[in-house]
Amino acid sequence: MKALLSTAVGGPETLELKDIAAPEPGEGQLAVRVLACAINYPDVLIIEDKYQFKPERPFAPGSEICGEVTAIGAGVEGWNVGDRLISVTGHGGLAEQMVVDTAKAFRLPGERDPAEGAALLMTYATTIHALIDRGQLQEGETLLVLGAAGGVGLAAVEIGKALGARVVAAVSTEEKAQAARDAGADDVVLYGRAPFDKAQSKALADSFKDAVGKGGANVIYDPVGGDYCEPALRSIAWEGRYLVVGFPAGIPKLPLNLTLLKSCDVRGVFWGAFAQRAPDRNRAHVEQLFTWWEEGRISPRIDRTWPLKDGGDAIRWLSDRKAVGKVIVTPG
Repeated sequence: MKALLSTAVGGPETLELKDIAAPEPGEGQLAVRVLACAINYPDVLIIEDKYQFKPERPFAPGSEICGEVTAIGAGVEGWNVGDRLISVTGHGGLAEQMVVDTAKAFRLPGERDPAEGAALLMTYATTIHALIDRGQLQEGETLLVLGAAGGVGLAAVEIGKALGARVVAAVSTEEKAQAARDAGADDVVLYGRAPFDKAQSKALADSFKDAVGKGGANVIYDPVGGDYCEPALRSIAWEGRYLVVGFPAGIPKLPLNLTLLKSCDVRGVFWGAFAQRAPDRNRAHVEQLFTWWEEGRISPRIDRTWPLKDGGDAIRWLSDRKAVGKVIVTPG
């Protein structure tokens, strides 16, 4: 089988398409033919050895897949050859075949599109955990979403609306603003490209404050970081919750005096650890996502699709922050 492998530390240009042996499922595992692999920001980091997990090389990046079961390992019940599943795998998805632990596998509902299925778990499961468990978002509250046209950003817009919040989306272009509006955002803030000087930071804070209203944002969902963090925090409500999701714009240095003045909380969101520590709660969240998906309240947006041989281009497209929605690679 073919796989796109990281053989040396570096960017997408270092990936090599090679023939390797197809894996066999072990105990508690399923072998699958990969139908679609979604690219996420950890795939940008993992090939540069900047992610918290560093697989032994050579390895295929690709952290989220939809696949069709081709073989079943010992001790596995409830699965059959031909069943379709979705799973967050950590790595390995940029290959024609791989093995998946049944504990991390979810049956793809009905006749759903494999590309949309591959795009569901990491962004939407992260976001439902963030907004419900960490942000405690309530109906009628105001949610400010940074990076609102990316995969997790659009998921936050949709889930925020499903939970009954007023959603303000912050994006960098009018194209991305329209994507956020299409996902249900009530208002949109356009921002420039960081870094910001003091005057630009203040202007952005004022834009956030105007958009969220006098009471401030009850919950801020930040998958961006960098110079966008402080202006957003200045727009938070009294006893608001600031959710730290990711840092593609860099790790910010937060002025803690702002948390005192607003009596607000800064809360980290680490969905992978949550899923391991509370698998039953995570599965309940995924079932809720399936219900919303069936009802049309959420719908993963696919930005572009690449073949396996061009998977490095897909990773670069995401790292350059060009994607509006999710980026997909189709190995088959």
